Amino acid sequence: MAAMQTSTIARAEASPVVEPPINQPASACAPAAAVPPERPMPEPYPVDRTLHALLARFNGGISPVALSLAYLDWASHLATAPQRQIELVHDAVRDAGRLVEAATHMSADSKPWSVTRPQAQDRRFAKPAWERAPFNLLAQGFLLGEEWWRKATTGVRGVSPANEAIVEFSIRQVLDMLAPSNFAVTNPDVLQKALQSGGANFVAGWQNWRNDLMQVIAAGKQGGARNAAVGKTVATSPGKIVYRNELIELIQYSPTTDKVRPEPVLIVPAWIMKYYILDLSPQNSLVKHLTGEGFTVFAISWRNPTADDRNVAFDDYRRLGVKAALDTIGCILPRRKIHALGYCLGGTLLSIAAAAMARDGDNRLKTITLLAAQTDFTEAGELTLFINESQVAFLEDIMWERGYLDTTQMAGAFQLLRSNDLIWSRLSHDYLLGERAPPSDLMAWNADATRLPYRMHSEYLRQLFLDNDLAEGRYHVEGRNISLSDIHAPMFVVGTLRDHVAPWKSVYKIHYQVDADVTFVLTSGGHNGGIVAPPTEAGHSYQIMTKGADTPYVGRDEWLKLAPHAEGSWWPEWTGWLAARSGEWCDPPHMGFGNVDTLPDAPGEYVHT
Repeated sequence: MAAMQTSTIARAEASPVVEPPINQPASACAPAAAVPPERPMPEPYPVDRTLHALLARFNGGISPVALSLAYLDWASHLATAPQRQIELVHDAVRDAGRLVEAATHMSADSKPWSVTRPQAQDRRFAKPAWERAPFNLLAQGFLLGEEWWRKATTGVRGVSPANEAIVEFSIRQVLDMLAPSNFAVTNPDVLQKALQSGGANFVAGWQNWRNDLMQVIAAGKQGGARNAAVGKTVATSPGKIVYRNELIELIQYSPTTDKVRPEPVLIVPAWIMKYYILDLSPQNSLVKHLTGEGFTVFAISWRNPTADDRNVAFDDYRRLGVKAALDTIGCILPRRKIHALGYCLGGTLLSIAAAAMARDGDNRLKTITLLAAQTDFTEAGELTLFINESQVAFLEDIMWERGYLDTTQMAGAFQLLRSNDLIWSRLSHDYLLGERAPPSDLMAWNADATRLPYRMHSEYLRQLFLDNDLAEGRYHVEGRNISLSDIHAPMFVVGTLRDHVAPWKSVYKIHYQVDADVTFVLTSGGHNGGIVAPPTEAGHSYQIMTKGADTPYVGRDEWLKLAPHAEGSWWPEWTGWLAARSGEWCDPPHMGFGNVDTLPDAPGEYVHT
């Protein structure tokens, strides 16, 4: 559904509004409390910001100025390129002629897809009904139009790459909406279903739409959340909340083996979504897999922010999240090193925390694992289309009014990246065919969206996306620069082949940023499906290769040729890698430290907010 180091927002606002820890172990090793808040300074231009927030309700949160400038750049350069215009006219006339010829010779025995055919990943016209006339001709005409617009919007000399990408992406969204598969009268599967059911599919589709609408109104969640209950059907691994502050609950999971590895595993999930992506159902829970392999597992569960948390900073997630969790684990398991795992934005945060720790001589991290996590944002995929100065300022104005980025805007941005799969195919399946996809835990998790605090999200967009401060050595932690090159702990880094959020080629850049052994895995699947890859599930595969800290860099394309292929899940590969870097078996640790009886069992309370 995405400034300088000290940005305007960071200068204008005061310290984060975060209370001291609620459950602070009675020990000198307890995590530090939050810094007392100061009075924030007034925001500039409140009338302008209110106007922009009002506009956002009608344009989906997209900056109209950024969109207009992109189209002006493209249209102006195309208007002064007569040879390119002639080429486009020639292509249009040629394609029309080919389509007319195919229509002229159309018969029941005509060979389908004689002019063009959908790409392998395009499932809109995959069913046999689309091979029959006249629907095959409709599909071919649409595909020819799609290809023509792609040529028209790309490769125009003089257009900036960023503006070209915005124009191409926005035109693609309009074309996806107008595909013949999205309309009952031009979709043969829908018409066939209507004839067979006497129109009952439309009645069922209306009921599906009404039920989804009522669920969104009542609970603010998408339809994927039905038939799922956190703590009962998902996030079911047994454990205990062993620490809580105003930003996190730290879960310690119960051991499932008689002996455990001495080094625990800390999971730092993203706070864009709930933590239990890594603890879904028992058959596909990474947490359960880890405890079954003899690891003591801790996981951070982030609290869903409200308007009162508007001034929570990005660094608060490091201090009150990663640092507080490490300190608590140190109380439970003194003098033990820790295997740390970060997923998506949580991996970016973990890399920042690890670099700061390395700078300060803190060597508590035994290994670092990053799952689909970026540390350089210059090639962050189509998410960067939403990130430029105009768009960030517009998003800041939207968040300024509410104090946070709403769940619907987050979900909408991610859905647009795969609109065919996540929007229009669902419209056809659920509302035109009147069918329902079987409920899944991954769909339930995806519907359980979260909010992002105003200040944190502004700092994230400006310092990491816009200015790329982390990759370029300008990022500050506690007033001093950090560098990823200070990281020397062994790293296990996972990229996914079809990732629209953190493209694997962007994730791969960690190779020349850190001074450490890097084992890189490229797994099949996307941002979520490639990570949630249990060994019992068929269809997974991966490539893996290790680069030593002192060995020459291998480029991405060369890596694809050299890295060995393996069938199955990457999970056993990773747990074997962890085991090889862990000590001898020992007794499981106590659950928590100090008085934790007043805290709830896993999955805790914050996951329900």
